[in-house]
Formats: sequence, C-alpha cells, structure tokens
Amino acid sequence: MNGRRLCLMGLMPEQIAADLALKPYQGRQIFQWIHRKGVFDFESMTNLAKPLRERLKEQCVVQDMRIIRTQTSEALGAMKVLFELHDGERIESVLLRDGGRVTLCLSSQAGCPLNCAFCATGLGGFRRNLDPGEIVGQALLLLSAGEVPREVSPNVVYMGMGEPFLNYDAVVASIHLLMHPEGLCVGARRITVSTVGVVDGIARFANEDWQVRLSISLHAANDELRSRLVPHNRANGLAQLRNALRDYGAKTGRQITFEWTLLDGVNDTAGDLREMLVFLKGLKAFVNLIPWNPVPELSFRASSRANCIAFQQGLEQAGIKTTLRRENGGDIAAACGQLRALQEEDLKSEI
Repeated sequence: MNGRRLCLMGLMPEQIAADLALKPYQGRQIFQWIHRKGVFDFESMTNLAKPLRERLKEQCVVQDMRIIRTQTSEALGAMKVLFELHDGERIESVLLRDGGRVTLCLSSQAGCPLNCAFCATGLGGFRRNLDPGEIVGQALLLLSAGEVPREVSPNVVYMGMGEPFLNYDAVVASIHLLMHPEGLCVGARRITVSTVGVVDGIARFANEDWQVRLSISLHAANDELRSRLVPHNRANGLAQLRNALRDYGAKTGRQITFEWTLLDGVNDTAGDLREMLVFLKGLKAFVNLIPWNPVPELSFRASSRANCIAFQQGLEQAGIKTTLRRENGGDIAAACGQLRALQEEDLKSEI
C-alpha cells in the first residue's frame, strides 16, 4: 500500500472525477466498479479506456487496507475479519448471517477511548479515528470475503470498535457512501448507529435528513452504576441523555433502540428493571437485551437464562417491545463487546 497515491474507496463519484480531472461519467463508472460490483483491480474495470486504467494504477489505490485474518464460526456462520490499515493500525469487523439476512458490523475507530467496564475493545486503548474509506472499506471487503451475492442488500450496524459519535463527520460520510444509488444503495432504515450517549452527536444526528436508526448503549439507568459501567456517563449523565433523546424523538418521530448488556448481579435485578422503565417512560423505545459475552481479562458473569427471560418479560409486561439477542459469533470472539485489535504477539499466542 502506498499512502502517496490517491485512495478511491472513500470518495464520491464527483470527487473521483474532480480529483483526477475526469469527466463526471468516468467518476461514476469508477465508483460503480468499486462500490456496486466490488471490483478492486483497475485492469478489470473493462469499460474504462486502457490509458485511463494505466493512469489509475500509477496514481491511485482502490483501498488502503488489507485483510490479515478471517475467522468463521462453525456454529452459526459469523465471519470476523482482522484488517491492517495503511499505517499498521488494526481493526476488526464482523459479517453475520441469519438465513438470507446479512448484517455487517463496522468499526469507526482504531481502539476505543470509552473504556466501558464490560467490553474488550477499550482494553487496548484508543489510537485514532478511521476515515470514511476505512469504514466503507470494511463493508466492501466483508461482502467480498464472505462471497455475498451483490443482489443481497446488507444491514449495517456501527457497533464494532469505537464510538461513532466521536468520529461523527467520517461516520456520516461513510453512511452516504453506503446509501449512494450508484453503489451498494443500502436503505437508510437498514443502517443503525450505536452510541453510548454522546449528547452533541445525538443532537446533530436528529438534524440529518434521513431515516438511519439510532441505538443507545444504556446498560444501567442510575448514574452511579452507569458511570462505573460506561465512564462517559460522567460527562453526560442520564438526565442530559434523556433530554437529548426526548428532543431527538420529538424532532424525528423515530423509534430508538436501547442496548442493555445483562451482567449477573450487576444490572439484571428487579430494581434495575424498575429504573430502566422510569428512564424509558415517554420515549419511543425498543430494547435489545444482550447476554454478556465473556472477555478473559474481565471478571463479570453473564446473567442466567432465567434472569434474562424475567427481565425481558418485565419489559414486555410494561408495554416495551424487546428482544433477547441470540448471540452469533461468540465462539470466535466476534460477538457484542468482544472485538479488539490483535497485534502480532496476540496472533502468535492463538496459533
């Protein structure tokens, strides 16, 4: 990979044309080859004139990242991919299958600055934000590596490594690339962005002219516990978060998904359920309950199946729509909260 050459993955068709002094239709052709057809070799872009293909090979790269390792879950068919970026940083993302449904779980940062107590990603610290091409590149390379037919429209969740709203502009740019009609043309309602509750980001998100879905990683509904589990809560407490979500709902009218990772004896009691119901009152809420996925360095335990079901039933009895997630990919550490950037020493230790 050569950082001096123009990387095309994160550019709109008009940007490609402008940066290379091409005609608009040529920018569209190149964009279509990359995003719609998943072709990353300039020589295979057969409707481009040969001199243009030669120029592209000299001046550009399609993507500035490569796959280091691919793991596939024997049990459920999830695929986790470890990428190396142009500067040596590493990130993970996941392709999930459920029948004919495909979901791509993308990272927005290399590492994560939030250090949530139950999550593996923060253990390695934060290194940098990803650019739009590195975010979209995960999606395109996952589809290619997973041999997903191009007629299958994927769901996309920004629930991998990092906090999307701390890399807001790049995340928004990547969403526009994914939705572009000349590319993957992913429907807005098939895209979900998850945040721990960065209130400035929620306010900006409410002003976007789209139907992209918002998800909140809540996990606790009292400030003391949530600040222990999600340290960002100390900057934006639950009262601020709830006000931001109330404003978001009033402005957009859209449903908000709330993620709640169930931890044995920590946030799975009847008292925790009551606090959650108070927090959700008046919000158009859907709750996604997530049994905790083990991380070797962390001492939490997953809630018992009985406690998970009781928590779910309590929400449903209060009129809150909810699901109890069936985890996909835990056998390859690809489930929620398990992603991290493996370095050479980590890879060697797993062999």
